[in-house]
Amino acid sequence: METINKQSSPKKLLHGVRPSRIIYPILIGLAVVVYMLVKEVDANTFSLIEFTWYTIFWLCIALFMMVIRDLGYMARLRILTDRKFSWGKAFRIIMLWEFTSAITPSAIGGTSVAILYLNKEGLKVGRSSAVVMSTSFLDELYFIIMFPLLILLLNVKQLFMIESPEHSIWLDSLLYFALGGYLVKLVYLIVLTYGLFWNPRGLKWLLLWIFKLPVLRKWKHGANKAGSDIIESSKELRRKPFLFWFKAFMATFWSWTARYWVVNAMLLAFMLEGYGFADHIMIFARQLVMWIMMLVSPTPGGSGFSEWVFTQYLGDFLPTAGLAASMALIWRLISYYPYLFIGVYLLPRWIKKHFKNNKS
Repeated sequence: METINKQSSPKKLLHGVRPSRIIYPILIGLAVVVYMLVKEVDANTFSLIEFTWYTIFWLCIALFMMVIRDLGYMARLRILTDRKFSWGKAFRIIMLWEFTSAITPSAIGGTSVAILYLNKEGLKVGRSSAVVMSTSFLDELYFIIMFPLLILLLNVKQLFMIESPEHSIWLDSLLYFALGGYLVKLVYLIVLTYGLFWNPRGLKWLLLWIFKLPVLRKWKHGANKAGSDIIESSKELRRKPFLFWFKAFMATFWSWTARYWVVNAMLLAFMLEGYGFADHIMIFARQLVMWIMMLVSPTPGGSGFSEWVFTQYLGDFLPTAGLAASMALIWRLISYYPYLFIGVYLLPRWIKKHFKNNKS
């Protein structure tokens, strides 16, 4: 098995997460927001925004939701590593992991570099792979459980409808896109579960067989490494008791739920009246659909695309398109940009600590 301990591998992995790369998602996101603001904002837009103590309170709640999200991720990391990491070390790893995800396309994420982070912080490569794959398993499990539950609670047509100034648009294509994304996630979860807990060598064989196809052949080496990681991970994970997985899933549940509650808190901050319990559940559910769309964004961290989707899909809950564009910017300022700047501060120091006198 090729490990990340070879000299060229860490350099290759870290090449794509240079701190200087934060400029790209910032520029893309701001360009889209500025375009929408110039296009949609008029003299009446900001008259709709009234900053009061109520506004400040709910904005603080939105920030607190991000703290809960990160604490959940940190708690999950400590659970999955049998508390090998302190809270401080868990914080550093999660911030670096989020930074990596923020500057790479959403479909790529920070998985490969996350294994490196864990390995350099003291876990063996096999254990690091097991932890990263466990987080992937738990994240997908949350979505697979929550999405159908929300569908049962809500009016499906309302979930996939956007109110335009002229008429309501029933987005059949969006419904099919969401269902298609859900099925892809479900298949991925089933295959990952099968490989991690029952037949890891069989899954590796399947991966290598798939990547023999001419269009995929150039990624065969990566598929072989992924298969080896799955075999190593399986040895670690099959021994874990139910309580271990329950605690890890609860940490995952609170992390993802807090992530989505950020928008609910923001809307409460600026729209004092008119939202009932059903509206908040609808906003929550629409964010799950948004997450499917953001996964296919080719831009780093979904920059630009995320802001646009926010204005289009959650704009129904705001009185004007200009206000929706303003809210999209506030949303990203709370939930995305902090990880860029924290990562810029932490990553150079982390690299200096682990690679300055380390030739591995």
